[in-house]
Amino acid sequence: MSEAIYSTDGATAVITMSNPPVNGLGHGLRAGILAGLDKAAADPAIRSIVLIGAGKMFSGGADIKEFDTPKALAEPTVRTLITAIEQSKKPVVAAIHGVCMGGGLEVALACHYRVALAGAQIALPEVKLGLLPGAGGTQRLPRLVGVETALNMILSGAAVPSEQLKGLVDEMIEADLLRGAVAFARKVEGHPLKLVRDLPLHYPGADAFFGFARNLVAAVAKGAPAPAKCIEAVAAAVSMPFDEGIRLERELFMQLIQTPESAALRHAFFAERAASRIPDVPEDTKTRPIAAAAVIGAGTMGGGIAMNFANAGIPVTLLEMQQEALDKGVVTIRKNYEASAKKGKLTAAQVQERLGLITPTLNYADLAQAYIVIEAVFEEIGVKETVFKKLDEVMKQGAILASNTSTLDVDKIAAFTGRPQDVIGTHFFSPANVMKLLEIVRGKKTSKDVLATAMALSKKIKKTGVISGVCDGFIGNRMLARYAGQALALLEEGALPKQIDRAMESFGMAMGPLRVSDLAGGDISWSIRKRRYAENPGARREVIADRLCELGRFGQKTSVGWYRYEPGKRDAIPDPLVEDLIVAYSKEAGIERRKISDEEIVQRCIFALVNEGARILDEGIAQRASDIDLVYLAGYGFPSSRGGPMFYADSVGLFNVERAMKRFAANPRAVPGFWTPAPLLSRLAAQGATFNGRD
Repeated sequence: MSEAIYSTDGATAVITMSNPPVNGLGHGLRAGILAGLDKAAADPAIRSIVLIGAGKMFSGGADIKEFDTPKALAEPTVRTLITAIEQSKKPVVAAIHGVCMGGGLEVALACHYRVALAGAQIALPEVKLGLLPGAGGTQRLPRLVGVETALNMILSGAAVPSEQLKGLVDEMIEADLLRGAVAFARKVEGHPLKLVRDLPLHYPGADAFFGFARNLVAAVAKGAPAPAKCIEAVAAAVSMPFDEGIRLERELFMQLIQTPESAALRHAFFAERAASRIPDVPEDTKTRPIAAAAVIGAGTMGGGIAMNFANAGIPVTLLEMQQEALDKGVVTIRKNYEASAKKGKLTAAQVQERLGLITPTLNYADLAQAYIVIEAVFEEIGVKETVFKKLDEVMKQGAILASNTSTLDVDKIAAFTGRPQDVIGTHFFSPANVMKLLEIVRGKKTSKDVLATAMALSKKIKKTGVISGVCDGFIGNRMLARYAGQALALLEEGALPKQIDRAMESFGMAMGPLRVSDLAGGDISWSIRKRRYAENPGARREVIADRLCELGRFGQKTSVGWYRYEPGKRDAIPDPLVEDLIVAYSKEAGIERRKISDEEIVQRCIFALVNEGARILDEGIAQRASDIDLVYLAGYGFPSSRGGPMFYADSVGLFNVERAMKRFAANPRAVPGFWTPAPLLSRLAAQGATFNGRD
């Protein structure tokens, strides 16, 4: 329940914000704080006021449950609350601990004084939602911490420890925050009130500094409007009187909140929070303890998975069959940690601590006491069968048996054991120690507590967990096959690798599909294609890609793939040999090559994703459209400013998507049935509805 708890400590009123879990500034809490201020103002025995957060933090800012609802704008708004704090005749002291972000920080900036515990995380993260601080943050923060520090915080959205912001904090409290805050409040009783808005702000060389900042943002923001508006607002703090700066800040905020980029980023924000909710698994489901883990396979994937556990402080045993492979895996892990230390991300002591949590072994018996074991072995069902039968023999009862398979049938894998309820898919993305996405694949017999445990574990190891049902490729790779298939079809019809990748990267993809293939390794997708050819002899053959692999061109690992690569570099250099191979195949197949526009490339690749996503959603493989969006945002380099493939389709209009697909179906080279709209897409288009409106 959202409330502000009013109490007194002698002549000091204490207003405690209580709106779990982050003390979000919802309407009820805002109203309660204002009532507390009024009560303190009316009581002649009260001489000072302390504003503090209940639980582990001061305030995480706006209440996300009220985002984009009328309650967010209902009085008292945050701006009304800020005005009341500033107008208080009695000093208001913000007592900061844990997290103080967004609107929570803007409220603290309006208080006359601020005290804090060391380690409190201070941030204005609105730029991550395509916005800027809209309640005075761009005007007050520079007056306390300086223009450069404030602009860096606002542009990055990153948190800064309270002890590094001496100008913001009037006094650091050593231990008991409330006691320290009350003592500080008593010291300032009767003194002139300190209003941040009245502090002078002079910054010599402002024009040159802001000019440099604008040029830098223009180069790296890829057209996103929020960073440039943030600079404009902070520049106003220097050049305008406070009230004029506040008016401009509000005007810029209202402009940004209506942009498609902000709508997409807000969608992604909510998608990440929705993904952890599993409709048929109660939130209070008891999870299994994970006090120790095991990983089978010390290659790139297995080593990265082991690092995730060590990074979270969970001891992990790493199994390989050959000493040479095990030694190589441990060396790679050490190099990864040492590289992080060189960048200042870890101390030497932390490197040794994490390495000490990883125990290499050649013996399955050493895994027996692990609470979860994840296999990361070769993607072949016979290999998985051998591993899981062995795990069924050696693992203790109640242990979770997980497969890192990216395409294989988790139910078939579970059937290799006598405990299918304990089997689950945990599909990490490479490099596993870096990539955020974790597809959690739910088998038909996977128990609810195993599912809940896997989701909780994803958070503990700092992954974005998304639930998928069982199908070939799950959510991400099943859709990717359609996306990649269109890229290959475009090659046959007239495009070349450089144009396809350039078009998709201009759309916003982190890498084009052919560069991604070279990075992942062409042999991986070749292996999957060969399995599918064997399962379905009538399936379409990707001849150009197959021929490339037959030449041993597997991408960066062999220095040649769709492109060629110089030793030690990752620059993709167009290769005439590949272009000749593509043109020769078109001629051999009787295909008259034509000029293809970048627009057609983007639409065919993205709408192929969307159509398969609609089928996945209709089949119940994905729980909600936003889960599909999250998979592509967190795991496949889809531009966050477009919100994911399903959200992007919603923004284009499903009627328009369906019309484009019908146009592509008329192409004589189109695979029969490929562009048939998924039933869900057709239904929603006919209704004028959206994928995400359906959630």
